[in-house]
Amino acid sequence: MSRNVPTINTHRLTLRAMRREDFPRFAEIWATPAVVTHISGKPWPKTRSWDAFLRNAGHWQIAGFGQWAIQIHRQPEMSGQTGFFFGSRGLGDDFDPFPEAGWVLEPGAQGRGLGLEAAQAAHDWFDRVVAGRTVCLITPDNEGSLRIAETLGYTPMRETEMDGDPVVLLTRKGPPV
Repeated sequence: MSRNVPTINTHRLTLRAMRREDFPRFAEIWATPAVVTHISGKPWPKTRSWDAFLRNAGHWQIAGFGQWAIQIHRQPEMSGQTGFFFGSRGLGDDFDPFPEAGWVLEPGAQGRGLGLEAAQAAHDWFDRVVAGRTVCLITPDNEGSLRIAETLGYTPMRETEMDGDPVVLLTRKGPPV
């Protein structure tokens, strides 16, 4: 399934397709220790960022959904990403077959509600266009992301480990009521 990446505008943000010229900023964000603290704990080398950047583009072509670049209005570069992907993480039949939601912001954009605004816009689109169950995983000490997930309607499924670190698996069956 091939799909054009829709552009979504909110009060303060534009969610848009990632462009080739976004890659240096994308790699910079993923190389920032404060960004990966609750994800892997290790800044990404440029080669891993390139693989992830291409995977983001491929999701739109293969799955019909993917991740958007988050661009704060009146700022020239992307500040993060949000959207959906298949992680194929080997975490079980109650997790792996479902689209996984994710959101990441560079440290200067955090703490202003932009992550929730971006993730909410992405979920609103998903609920209208794709629909169905989504999942996410968050480390137990990532309080900001856990609050976003709860606001979006995610509920805990179980705790497990990924790469030796504890994670909480969450699920969302549709929009919160």
